[in-house]
Amino acid sequence: MSPRPANPGAAPPRFTTLGELKKIKKLLAEQAAQAAQQEALRREQERQRQQQAIERNLFRHAVGRVRPLAEHGRADLRPEPPRPLPVQKELDDAAALQEALSDEVDITTLLETDEHLSFRRPGVGMDVTHKLRRGRWSIQAQVDLHGLRSDEARQTLADFIRQAHRAGLRCVRVVHGKGLGSPGKTPVLKAKVQRWLVQKNEVIAFVQAAPSHGGAGALVVLLQSQRPQTNAKHLPKPDASH
Repeated sequence: MSPRPANPGAAPPRFTTLGELKKIKKLLAEQAAQAAQQEALRREQERQRQQQAIERNLFRHAVGRVRPLAEHGRADLRPEPPRPLPVQKELDDAAALQEALSDEVDITTLLETDEHLSFRRPGVGMDVTHKLRRGRWSIQAQVDLHGLRSDEARQTLADFIRQAHRAGLRCVRVVHGKGLGSPGKTPVLKAKVQRWLVQKNEVIAFVQAAPSHGGAGALVVLLQSQRPQTNAKHLPKPDASH
């Protein structure tokens, strides 16, 4: 029984030239070669899977049953992740280090030269300096500028005020000395410290310290209130010996 054509209504193909027959033969040969290549690839993959399975079975047979090792205080050698960089804090510190506290600022009109020198920001009542002088706020930290050169004292004072304010401290003492060891017994740093403090935005008032806290050789400084951001343990505590 002869096969029926795929489309009964269509006429069977006719090849009228030898060239067309050669093209058909070449196409069939390429298809057969491609099918043979795919079959060879499939067989090779299957052979590799079988070989891997044999090797796994051989390993299991050679090793036998295993069990996890008991913990014996093994060291964790994983590297510790780096700490996050306090970018904003570094920017603030860099800006603070670049700030220039001038020695040429005229503050004579800003100081209250009564029986005890004092300073208060505009808008701050006189009662603030009175309470500060009477010890209304306890001294929480101090900086001693004795023996420092002018540039060192300026930077030390700026760093101290910034750190104290960031730590949330309100009242600090700045010891500038009475100038007893200076030529002419003149306090070199006293006037400069006053100028520097007036230029610090964190400072809202200061008064000359009481005799028990340094007298004319120190100032008691009131800072703006702020929530603590850092630990203040590293700041030097007040010492009544000054």
